[in-house]
Amino acid sequence: QVQLVESGGGLVQPGGSLRLSCAASGRTFRSYAMGWFRQAHGKEREFVAAISWNTYYADSVKGRFTISRDSAKDTVYLQMDSLKPEDTAVYYCAAAGRLLAPSAGTLQRSYDYWGQGTQVTVSS
Repeated sequence: QVQLVESGGGLVQPGGSLRLSCAASGRTFRSYAMGWFRQAHGKEREFVAAISWNTYYADSVKGRFTISRDSAKDTVYLQMDSLKPEDTAVYYCAAAGRLLAPSAGTLQRSYDYWGQGTQVTVSS
C-alpha cells in the first residue's frame, strides 16, 4: 500500500521560511515525478512545484520555493522562503508512477497518489 506522509507545516510570520517533507512508502518514486499542490480556504487546489527530469514551479512561487529530492530516503522537500500571507493553504504532496513533462506535471490528474496534506499559515 502506497503512502505519502507530509510534515513540516505550521504557523510562520511573513518573510519567514518553512520546509515541508513528503516521505513515500509502499513503493519507490525515486525515479518518477513528484509534486506539491496547495489549496487555500474556499479556493481550488493549485500546482506549486514538481520534480521530474528537472524542476518546475508555479509563477507565484518561482524564486521563493525550491523543490528537491533525497532518493536514498524516498523523500521530497519543499523549501519555502520569503513566505507571504497568500501562501497560506493546505499543502499536498503527490506522486506519479512515471516521469512527467511540465505540461503534464502541473495537472492534478497526472498524479496517482496523494498525501493527506499539511497546513501552512503565514500570519503576523
